Amino acid sequence: MKVWRVAAEGLVEGESEQPEPNDGEVLVRVRAAGVTPSELVWYPTTHTKDGGERSGAAPGHEFSGDVSKVGNRATDLQVGLEVYGMNDWFADGALADYCITRPEWIAPKPRSLSHAEAASAPIGALTAWQGLFERGRLRSGERVLVHGGAGAVGLFAVQMAHAAGARVVTTVSGRDVEFVKALGADEAIDYRAGSFEQRVGAVDLVFDTVGGETLTRSRAVLKPGGRLVTIAADASGAEGFFIVEARREELVEMARQIDAGELMVFVSAEVPFAEAGRAYGAGVERRGPGKMVVTLK
Repeated sequence: MKVWRVAAEGLVEGESEQPEPNDGEVLVRVRAAGVTPSELVWYPTTHTKDGGERSGAAPGHEFSGDVSKVGNRATDLQVGLEVYGMNDWFADGALADYCITRPEWIAPKPRSLSHAEAASAPIGALTAWQGLFERGRLRSGERVLVHGGAGAVGLFAVQMAHAAGARVVTTVSGRDVEFVKALGADEAIDYRAGSFEQRVGAVDLVFDTVGGETLTRSRAVLKPGGRLVTIAADASGAEGFFIVEARREELVEMARQIDAGELMVFVSAEVPFAEAGRAYGAGVERRGPGKMVVTLK
C-alpha cells in the first residue's frame, strides 16, 4: 500500500505492506485524512510512549473510511461500515491506503457528511467538547472567551458553547467576524484592532487555542474563580493545558449533532493523496475557515 511517512528530509511517500489487525484492532480503508501540519514536530511523532526515538511515523491522525478487516475482540464492527475517528498520537496516522485503529477510537460516520467532511471533524470537535465541558465545566448562562474562533478547533467551540446556552465572545481576524457570528458568537473581536482585554470584560471561562502572549494576557479577564483551558503547544505542562483523547461515545454524539443539523463542519481545502506533502507546507490555497483534508480514491 502507499503511505506517507515523516523522514529527516520531510514528508516522504513510499510503499508498505498492508497491515493486519491484531486482537482488539480494526483495519480501515482510508477515504480521507485530516491535516494537522504541526504534528510533524510533536513529541509523539518523534518518540515512543516509553521515551525512545521513533522514526517513519505516518501522520494524519483523524480520518474517515470503511472497515476492511476486524480482529478478534472487535466483533461489534462489521466489514464495510463507514466510520470516522482519530488514532492515538503515538500510533500511526491515516495518511495511507489503510490504517490500523481500535473500536474505542472510531464511530459510525455522520450520514450527512462526505468522507472529506467527516475526516475534518474528529480532532476539532472532540477537543472543543472536552475543553469546554469536561475541563472547563461550562454551564448555561456563563460567559466564555474563545481565542481563535474561526480555527479548526475554535469553530466547533463557538458552536458548542452557543448551543449550551453560554454567551460567546471570540477573537478572530477581521475577515472572519461575520463567519463566527453566524456560528453563534455573541461578540467577535478583531485581535489585530487592539487589546482584547479592554473589550472583553470579565468571563467565566477562557478556551485558548493560540497560546503565547494571548494566553498570558487572558488571565486578566477571568472572573474570581474563573477557569482557563488551553491546547496551545507552547503551554504544555501549564495549568489548564490538555491533549484531546479519542472517545467513541463522544464521536457518536458528535455524529448525532452533525446529522441533526446542530453542528456544522467546514473543509478549507481538499488535496489529493499524491500531493499530500504540499498540505503540510504552505503550498495549498484555502477557500475559507476549516480543516484541510487529504483525499484518497
